[in-house]
Amino acid sequence: MDRKERERMIALYRDGYRAVAEALHNATEDQLGAKPAPDKWSARDIVHHLADSEMTAAIRLRRLLAEDRPTIHGYDQEEFARRLHYDRPHEPSLEAFRYARECTAQILERLTEADWLREGTHSEAGRYGVETWLEIYSQHAHRHARQIVVARDAAVKK
Repeated sequence: MDRKERERMIALYRDGYRAVAEALHNATEDQLGAKPAPDKWSARDIVHHLADSEMTAAIRLRRLLAEDRPTIHGYDQEEFARRLHYDRPHEPSLEAFRYARECTAQILERLTEADWLREGTHSEAGRYGVETWLEIYSQHAHRHARQIVVARDAAVKK
């Protein structure tokens, strides 16, 4: 990945909070709690997932940069959703997502070429480096912003 592509992906990563906040704008309680299908997440669930995921991602990146060849552990996002009380108010999780992402973006913008080459091993995916991390998380929030819109629409269609 060249410098221009990294810059593009960092900008996309930075834009993730805006996309999610826009998808949530003026959401009603019914829209926040509606699920498009019994096995799908509500908008509220997605916000809690984003906070959990972003905090996990932030630690993953820091370990890749600060430790030599760390093992990056996977986690069961469905189990997080079941056990971490995703029925609670979403606003603190939205802010946790926002600021974990902002702190991490500041780090990304300062990485050296050597930093971009650092790698570890993901417990489920194998070889896992800083560039792989950016490829995954630069688009993560935008995909979930689209899911939030679908979930909100489920409440309108009821």
